[in-house]
Amino acid sequence: MPTTETRVYRCYMCLICGYVYDEAEGSPQEGIPPGTRWEDVPMNWTCPECAARKEDFEMVEI
Repeated sequence: MPTTETRVYRCYMCLICGYVYDEAEGSPQEGIPPGTRWEDVPMNWTCPECAARKEDFEMVEI
């Protein structure tokens, strides 16, 4: 019987302004569809609230 691994969606918070990127919701207004994993978000993406870089985000438990 085949098994499928289901990975939980995670949230990442901007350390500058507190904006939360939720993998389940994505960021459609910035062209990132729902379900986009953090590692698949482009490196040149910036926070829609304060323009911080992707490296200024940290995974958070919500």
